[in-house]
Amino acid sequence: MSDAHDALDAWVDTHFDEQVRFLQALVQVPTDTPPGNNTPHALRTAVLLSEFGFDAEQHPVPDALVHDQGLASITNLIVRRRYGDGAVIALNAHGDVVPPGEGWTHDPYAGVVVDGKLYGRASAVSKSDFATYAFATRAIESLGQALHGGIELHFTYDEEFGGELGPGWLLSQGLTHPDLLIAAGFSYQIITAHNGCLQMEVTVHGQMAHAAIPETGIDALQGAVAILNALYAQNILYRELRSSVPGITHPYLNVGRIEGGTNTNVVPGKVMFKLDRRMIPEEDPVQVEASIRQVIAEAAATQPGVQVDIKRLLLARALKPLPGNEAMVHALRRHGAAVFGEPITTSGTPLYTDVRLYSERGIPAVIYGAGPRTVFESNAKRADEHLVLEDLRRATKVVARSLFDLLHPVA
Repeated sequence: MSDAHDALDAWVDTHFDEQVRFLQALVQVPTDTPPGNNTPHALRTAVLLSEFGFDAEQHPVPDALVHDQGLASITNLIVRRRYGDGAVIALNAHGDVVPPGEGWTHDPYAGVVVDGKLYGRASAVSKSDFATYAFATRAIESLGQALHGGIELHFTYDEEFGGELGPGWLLSQGLTHPDLLIAAGFSYQIITAHNGCLQMEVTVHGQMAHAAIPETGIDALQGAVAILNALYAQNILYRELRSSVPGITHPYLNVGRIEGGTNTNVVPGKVMFKLDRRMIPEEDPVQVEASIRQVIAEAAATQPGVQVDIKRLLLARALKPLPGNEAMVHALRRHGAAVFGEPITTSGTPLYTDVRLYSERGIPAVIYGAGPRTVFESNAKRADEHLVLEDLRRATKVVARSLFDLLHPVA
């Protein structure tokens, strides 16, 4: 098949300027989440896809569900390309992204190219793979050869809030059930497993009082400190629990937000904090949540009068390799090594993604796309997020070659 692979590479090279313009257009429509007004980006994406003959089905999520999650609008897209009998391979990337924040030296919505890098919020994670997957699909169709099965492009908008209204909603509504999945990732490794994540909101209740007579109140902040100390102490214990998955080390806990109190001269009557507990694939999420709740309850019991409410915000299960992903891994590794000129490793990642939602429904999945060796290198979720365009070019070739091999009839 080397002639076909060479032809795919040539097509990607010939159309690469067009692919860069496509990605720039995607970056230029903000999808900051919050506020999460993502439908305008989906509509723009659908128009761009239609310009090269792809009909993007628009699947708006009901407003009530979206607003319950604190978001403004979500419309997910499916492009179906059927070639014949056989497996359907879905390619999923998400368009929603955290707000840009401060410190940018380039406009986060301009998509400017400087020194071979395209700058902009979501340029690396993961609007880049809207471009990777769309143009890889176009490349294999350009050959005009007989193919088995089909491809579906899933462009969704709820990854930052857990994915339940993105891929989760498409799957739960019966709008799709592919046989295999490749999801947005980076170019130098194939991810087959990732951590799970438990997020919780803990509200500590005390009783407000004047700071001049603190004994008449119950200090919710002191109660919260006792709980936080107990939670952070768990991180020491977690280091002893090691994962067998390369790329994943041990569980850990982070408190990412705290708020409470009313004024400096008032004993705080309420303090709220949100925690994030990363779970290695070997852990049982039910047991993890029960353990966290027990730690909180025991610490709160040491503070007379303090009451605690605990609300689960997210339970994202870990991604584990499923039987059936071997062909995808083999194709991506083979062509990744050929195109990039170095071995492409297979590993796990401490991140969590909405790929797990496909896996939970028995769909073998791998994570691979356009991007650098690490999240840190891309500045994802930081100022000056960017994508090295040569990584986009080469990753598109890898995905196109792999799709062709997976869908091409064997003589």
